[in-house]
Amino acid sequence: MPNRQRKATPSQAPTRAAKPRAALKAHPPTVKLQKALADLGLASRREIEAWIAAGRIEVNGEKAHLGQRVCPTDRVKVGGKLVHLRFARRLPRVLLYHKPEGEIVSRDDPEGRPSVFNALPRLKGGRWIAIGRLDFNSCGLLLFTTDGALANRLMHPRYRIEREYAVRVLGELDEASRKRLTEGIELEDGPAKFLRLIDAGGEGANHWYHVTLEEGRNREVRRLFAAVGVTVSRLMRIRYGPITLPANLRRGQCLELEPSEVEALLGALGVNAAA
Repeated sequence: MPNRQRKATPSQAPTRAAKPRAALKAHPPTVKLQKALADLGLASRREIEAWIAAGRIEVNGEKAHLGQRVCPTDRVKVGGKLVHLRFARRLPRVLLYHKPEGEIVSRDDPEGRPSVFNALPRLKGGRWIAIGRLDFNSCGLLLFTTDGALANRLMHPRYRIEREYAVRVLGELDEASRKRLTEGIELEDGPAKFLRLIDAGGEGANHWYHVTLEEGRNREVRRLFAAVGVTVSRLMRIRYGPITLPANLRRGQCLELEPSEVEALLGALGVNAAA
């Protein structure tokens, strides 16, 4: 039976005037400007905040300010170029790269050394964000994503994401050195230690160890071994968080995770893909 509206009697009439229809409309969703741009893969949030402070970003024809929020109807320009914001969450892309020695993890290098970014597939409307770094003389697993928030989740120290390395040294560690490396050593930028240190064997002067850290400070593995008088002759990252370097991924090659694998990664990190 169709509903029929009855005419309100004086006793039933509302005591306040009805709100204009326009006032009942839902407000459009907003998000912080630096997050919206980071989600496009343009740069990290910290870099974008620097761009905002430098006046490189405009919102609706005016200079943006730190903490500003934007909605789907806002017109945002970066360096004078209009960008299209995404408010419907898309699954981020994640790329594995087997970095060889002799490449730098930077787009700009005054010395003109080869860059890891030259080996990555090209993107339209965004860019790859490196998750952590490996120094020029190190090799192994390097991760990239198009999502600034995911990159931050994997790199920020408070999340204590493990990094595992295969390390070849000259000689063997004695028991006292092993104890120092796992209990803690004071470096110039603060105390550091390995969560795990496993003897992986070797022949002659070369000996291998697998070590695990929960942070990614500059050259930390090399500096820890140097602190006990041991020289690292080769350093290779074999795991970052839940992702292990695939045995069939050769040096200089890339492998992009399938959507199901990205969802598994987000699940392992406790990240809601629809957030």
